[in-house]
Amino acid sequence: MTAVFAPVPPVEILAVLSLLCPEVARDIEQNWNAPVSDYARHLWRPVARPASGPAIAARSILREVLHQRLGVIMQPEEIGKALDEFEHRPVIQSGLHCLLLMDRITFDALLLAWLGAVENELSAFVGFMGTTMTMETTGREGPGWLDLGDDKVNLFGMGRHKLCSKSACAAGPVSLNKRALETAGDETDASRWLGTLLASKDKVFGTAADAMTALNEDLVANWDRSGMALPVFIDDRLAAAVMARHLQYDGSLLSRLLIEPARRQRLEHELQEAASGPFGRFLPNATDYFWGIREERVRKLVLENGHLIEPDKPHGLSIPFERPHLKQALLDGMLLPNLFLTFLVLAILPRVRVVGGLRQIGYVALFHSILLAALDETAPEERDLAAELHVRENAWGTRVIDEKISVREQLAGLPDGELFADLLRQYRSRTFAETTDNLKLVRENARWRKIGQAYGV
Repeated sequence: MTAVFAPVPPVEILAVLSLLCPEVARDIEQNWNAPVSDYARHLWRPVARPASGPAIAARSILREVLHQRLGVIMQPEEIGKALDEFEHRPVIQSGLHCLLLMDRITFDALLLAWLGAVENELSAFVGFMGTTMTMETTGREGPGWLDLGDDKVNLFGMGRHKLCSKSACAAGPVSLNKRALETAGDETDASRWLGTLLASKDKVFGTAADAMTALNEDLVANWDRSGMALPVFIDDRLAAAVMARHLQYDGSLLSRLLIEPARRQRLEHELQEAASGPFGRFLPNATDYFWGIREERVRKLVLENGHLIEPDKPHGLSIPFERPHLKQALLDGMLLPNLFLTFLVLAILPRVRVVGGLRQIGYVALFHSILLAALDETAPEERDLAAELHVRENAWGTRVIDEKISVREQLAGLPDGELFADLLRQYRSRTFAETTDNLKLVRENARWRKIGQAYGV
């Protein structure tokens, strides 16, 4: 039976989305009957340059740290071009977990970002990989597993107890489970992905996150030998480096918000207000400002008596909540910023459009509002920032493309070295309405459904 796609988006779903993120609803409405590649082009459109002092400073810091990251994967002349493109179209595809691109949702999200970059003739695009997840999240899922659709391979050969007790950003050193990989695929797989992974079978990676980044870069290079748009993978550790730069100066906005008691009290009040408000179910609040890293595991921290500590762990981490100590702990790999601070330094303050999933569009909108409410509008530069923040750069991009077959199956019939080019042709003929099945994913999302019920939409 042929599916029927509505000529206009479902009004009730747009109404629900508009309650918290009207910018996302507008994107959907404007691109409903357009090819999904046009929607991707729209998301990677230009963004107004920072105008206030805090936003200009935040963009400068982000650019400096990105320059260092690009120096690892690009030639000097390519770095300048990529940074100039990012200055004009600063967009980060988020909502990617620290998984190999053989994971269906991760692959489909990265593909949308690649489409947006190619349709805007960009040489590179930025993808944020969250690395605070454990190596096994639920049964045989997570960074420690390679999903082949009909089977799952233990990627690093770790025992299940180790997978559950180590985090992707801290577990290491690791090597690929080459024996399991060699028995996992066939000749077709070898030309699509298996050979690319096995080329690194004797390598030792510092952490599982390092392995994912390197292997994903290799996979993309094999799938798109034209090199039309290069993915630049960043993660929580880059956000930590950016956060440390903000904390270098006692006069920076984030230093004032976190360190000055009255400002932090106001910020905490706004965080609590948002958590107890009608959209509080969107907010992640598992740790106080930062995550701790100890013994290859990400640890929840609480702020007590001027220290970040692990609750109920007398011999756990204890870091003074003071600017020099926080900065050094970030640089030493002992702390990672939580999602609120991560999105502040990577997106909201430097005026970068962030593209993510259905929960992310909710909490990014809330983070934005929390920062706005915490600003001191008697200070001219914060008043200028507040004026900028009335425009939110927040977009939906994870599971817009949502294929129901495994990546292994998606790749099986595609030409070697031109996988992405072939998919580009496909998504230039499939509409946004079609790929999202009339926003079925939004309709079935528990958080958004409850919001609609609460507001009678």
